Parts: sequence; C-alpha cells; structure tokens
Amino acid sequence: MATSSSSSMTLLLLVLGASLAASASAATFTITNNCGFTVWPAATPVGGGTQLNRGGTWTVNVPAGTSSGRVWARTGCSFNGNRGSCQTGDCGGALACTLSGQPPLTLAEFTIGGSQDFYDISVIDGFNVGMAFSCSTGVGLVCRDSGCPDAYHNPNDVKTHACGGNSNYRVTFCP
Repeated sequence: MATSSSSSMTLLLLVLGASLAASASAATFTITNNCGFTVWPAATPVGGGTQLNRGGTWTVNVPAGTSSGRVWARTGCSFNGNRGSCQTGDCGGALACTLSGQPPLTLAEFTIGGSQDFYDISVIDGFNVGMAFSCSTGVGLVCRDSGCPDAYHNPNDVKTHACGGNSNYRVTFCP
C-alpha cells in the first residue's frame, strides 16, 4: 500500500510529465507555390497533400518528435476526389500522401526534435521543381536546378543544417 508521501510524489511526477508533453510544440511549415503552374505539394509523415495554384500557400503543423519528414512538389497531376496520378512525385495515386513520392522529386527533409531540428534539400531521387527551404533561425537553402550546391546529391554528402528546436519553416517552390 502506497504511503501518502509516495502517492503525492507519483502525482507530482505525472503532472510534471504531462506539463512537459504539453509544452512540446509543433513546427509550422508554410509552403508557397511561386511556379507559373499548379503544384500538388505533399508532406510525410504528416499525411498531407493538396492542390496549390500559383501564388497559393498551404500551412502544415508538424508535431515535435517527427523524424524523417519530407515535403515535395508533385507536378502534372490529375485527381478525381482523393485518387489520381502525377507525372512527378506521385505517392501511390493518393491526394494526401502517406508514402514517399516517386522520383524524380526535389525533397525538403526534416527532423523536428527536442532542443534542435535538422533540415536539408535532397536531389538524390532526382529534381523536378526548384525549391527554397529555411527555418526561422537557420541558413536558407536554395535549389534552382539539378546541380544545386545546397542539396544532397548522394548519401555521403554533408548538407544537413541545424536549427533551434521546434522552429518554423518556409518551403517555396520555384524561388
């Protein structure tokens, strides 16, 4: 049988744990289409996708603790409701992607962590749309073509950047 002081300590630890979990914030991704054509941005593992006309913006909240996240533009898409296909970046015909896209695709990759986030651009799986990717407190990356010096071209490149934990991000297609 628990004593009153051990019950109070257990309750205090539970409240403290709940408070810490509640204080873990999400990162907000603001995704903008500056291309002269419609793109269908996708985001995993947050299970997202939408149609984004020229000049349009899509906001995605990514929970703290999200690892191996990706954002990319799909092009040449045709959807009927939630099903369809895209010429680049297709994710199994789904409007709201839960799978990674098929090459070629320019990727914004991220991990939203505790005290530090990490982010990069990758063209390892090809290049389909120019992209700028930045966090509120870090280096801005710009990739306008397949030879992009700011992007990973192979897995051994060292192109990952750090940012303050749970920062906000901007992804711009056709910067």
